[in-house]
Amino acid sequence: MKHTTPQSEQLTIITTHTNADFDAVGSILAAQKLYPGAFVVFPGFHEKNMKNFFVSTMAYLFNMAEYRKIDSSRINRLVLVDTKQSGRIGEVSELLEKPDLEIHIYDHHPKLPDDIRGDYELHRSTGANVTLLVEQIRQHDLPVSPDEATVMCLGLYEDTGGFSYPSTTESDFLAAAFLRAAGADLTTISDLIAKEMDPQQIGLLNDMFHAAVHYNINGQEVVITTVSTEEYIHDLAFLVQKMLKIENLNAVFAVALMKNKIYIAARSRTPDVDVGAVVREIGGGGHSFAAAATVRDKTLAQVEHRLIALLKRHVKSTHQARDIMSAPAITAQSDISCRKARQLLSQYNINALLVFSPENRGRELLGFITRQVIEKALYHNLDDIPIGEYLTTEFAVTKPDADISEVQEKIIENKQRILPVMENQHVIGVITRTDLLNTLIYRDKQQADHSVEPLRDSRQPKTKNVTGFIKERLDEQIIGLLRRIGRVADSHGYAAYAVGGFVRDLFLYRHNEDIDIVIEGNGIEFAKAFARKEGARVNAYAKFGTAVIIFPDGFKIDIASARMEYYKFPAALPTVEMSSIKLDLFRRDFTINTLAICLNQENFGRLIDFFGGMRDLKEKAIRILHNLSFVEDPTRVFRAIRFEQRFGFSIGKLTAGLIENAVKMDFFRRLSGRRVFSELCQILKEEDPIPALLRLEDFNLLRVIEPSIQMDNRLRAMLESARNVLSWYDLLYIEDDYRRWAVYFLILIRHTDLQKGEEICRHFELAPRYKKIFVQERTEAEGCLHTLSRKLPMKNSELYHELSGFRTELILFMMAATRQERIRKAISFYVTDLKDVRISVTGRDLKQMGLTPSPLFGNILRRLLQEKLDGRVETRQDEIALVRKMVASDG
Repeated sequence: MKHTTPQSEQLTIITTHTNADFDAVGSILAAQKLYPGAFVVFPGFHEKNMKNFFVSTMAYLFNMAEYRKIDSSRINRLVLVDTKQSGRIGEVSELLEKPDLEIHIYDHHPKLPDDIRGDYELHRSTGANVTLLVEQIRQHDLPVSPDEATVMCLGLYEDTGGFSYPSTTESDFLAAAFLRAAGADLTTISDLIAKEMDPQQIGLLNDMFHAAVHYNINGQEVVITTVSTEEYIHDLAFLVQKMLKIENLNAVFAVALMKNKIYIAARSRTPDVDVGAVVREIGGGGHSFAAAATVRDKTLAQVEHRLIALLKRHVKSTHQARDIMSAPAITAQSDISCRKARQLLSQYNINALLVFSPENRGRELLGFITRQVIEKALYHNLDDIPIGEYLTTEFAVTKPDADISEVQEKIIENKQRILPVMENQHVIGVITRTDLLNTLIYRDKQQADHSVEPLRDSRQPKTKNVTGFIKERLDEQIIGLLRRIGRVADSHGYAAYAVGGFVRDLFLYRHNEDIDIVIEGNGIEFAKAFARKEGARVNAYAKFGTAVIIFPDGFKIDIASARMEYYKFPAALPTVEMSSIKLDLFRRDFTINTLAICLNQENFGRLIDFFGGMRDLKEKAIRILHNLSFVEDPTRVFRAIRFEQRFGFSIGKLTAGLIENAVKMDFFRRLSGRRVFSELCQILKEEDPIPALLRLEDFNLLRVIEPSIQMDNRLRAMLESARNVLSWYDLLYIEDDYRRWAVYFLILIRHTDLQKGEEICRHFELAPRYKKIFVQERTEAEGCLHTLSRKLPMKNSELYHELSGFRTELILFMMAATRQERIRKAISFYVTDLKDVRISVTGRDLKQMGLTPSPLFGNILRRLLQEKLDGRVETRQDEIALVRKMVASDG
């Protein structure tokens, strides 16, 4: 917006909240740059050292005035910074009664129902409020002196904790960079921010440590410390921040009685404890990570009791039973044999089974049986005895909203290996002892690469909201589509997630609009409902619970029901069952492909990372999810190499060792040729497949494709020649939808004879059209190269005759395969100058000249083309003249 100097009879007042901190002061100074001529009214300072610094150093920068000495009738504009609460601006609040007052607000605090409403408002969540105003200064290209930059930068450093608080945003860093470039003095900033505690503060902090009480509220640890002192001790918020860091706490509320007032300062390092929301209900203010309040006419006990009640209402419980359970539960009926039960335990990689009655449609839960019991039964030759004979039938259950402490008590007190989670008398999931242990120990730690029981690894996934990042990376049309998917999923009671390569490439800054959606529910039902709303059509595949939605413009998205897969034997195709998002992600090949983004309206943009995918993207590592991954599906080896080379990553040490094991154990022998060729094609379709082919040779995997392929210097030179030829051809911008991968494959099998080529095509189960290219046409192309080597140089028409029968893939293959530069130049001349030469005379023209259709027509047209290729005719008139000459000579 545009700011102008006020007229002489009108005044602009700039103010902030009482107990102003550095961020408020910096914001006022920035606002003064935007509103030249405005008067600054300070309602008071919060910190003693800041007041001293202000009086001795900064005061000259401000056009200050005492509010009571200003003629309020002349004030027509009020500018508020770092607040929009009438109760926090002191005596200036009386101006709000003026009907003609224009109000401008710059504030980064969360909006509240009782906020002052402005004629102009700039509101966005940033670490420091001054960031919002610095952005305006930059947009208006206003000059900033080094002293001004220092004051503004102080606010940035203070309110972001030196850019370490979770509330810090990218905008804060950009604002700091601008101010530093303007001359902000970091030494001054460091001296003021690095506060030294005086003896009174040290004593108070010591009291806070001793008075700290740890509360477990909805699974979150919150510390409340209550202290009292006869004197006012400044900077309570600073002491709370010290306590948070020293004790490595997640959330702290300090309640301090000083003289006749109670002061509350709160800090949080987890989004699950929104201290701002809690403190606002006591009359204070702040953000989700930092807040403060002043309370009168209450005792410490009353305030503490009120805090606890508010925390129970506001603290998000991230560790309820539904959050850590595995679903769906793996179950069995009581009449199956012990041998079959062991197969189920191995198939799903679990240690206990819930057991149901075979009667009443399997709805009656009878108990559970563990792997230990099953193994003992088999040891005693009880293979065929029903598991119902050996169940644990005395067991506890829990509800989905039970907190972690209740779950812990039931598992430990009952010595129960597996705890059913029940809702409306139905089992909706299970919690194992491993689940509980992982949640208690690892919830705040980095996930390890592998777990003993990966399908039951219920460490809480790393999550964060990436909505802002999505807005930066995707266009509005795609974002709108994703939001509509979330709305339809909500209407059906399903959870919807964007998954796979689409999410991975989002964070790799790679363009990818191949959208994969996973639905926790019936994916096909969802796809049909969404397609009806969008006017699209659906191709459904009931066997796999998948569907493709095809929009009128041809754009497609893939929909899948959340599913899990298991393999009956190494290299088998997977057997598919319905599942949850976690189990669906666990079936995927590599950690970097296990990221998911929630699309439901309430949690839109929430990134879910169960298996350390973001860590591996950062470390540029390709890692599998479990040690038997390549045993179950050896084709993942090819994908590991393809992703490694495409992204410039490295295959992890353990993963590389497991690839070598898969090669040594020859798990590839059970793969069908069709699956091997499909993976090879994907590699050859890469922009530059040569590094991946060399990597295949490193792992001795080229022999899996074809034992006779030798990656020697000659083959490598031909592959590099193919890459150069394809790059040359693409730069010609010829509209030709040719198969790049086929050129590389022709190079790989060039050494094979006709019989061997046919064997390769049969092994790979290639379609007849590909067999024709790779066998018959390749042989003809080799013959053409031999002819060219003998007959060059030749006429244009002769060169055209030799090459015109070949498709583009064979033409480029010949250019890449030949070692003779003259042949390569001749073929390139054909592509650029001869391939598209056409004559204008047609058979209709010949009939109009009185000729009767006959085989002579073909001879005439071929002769015309030959003469045009050799440069003896150029125009249509030349062609017609030649026809008449040919007819006359024949006549």
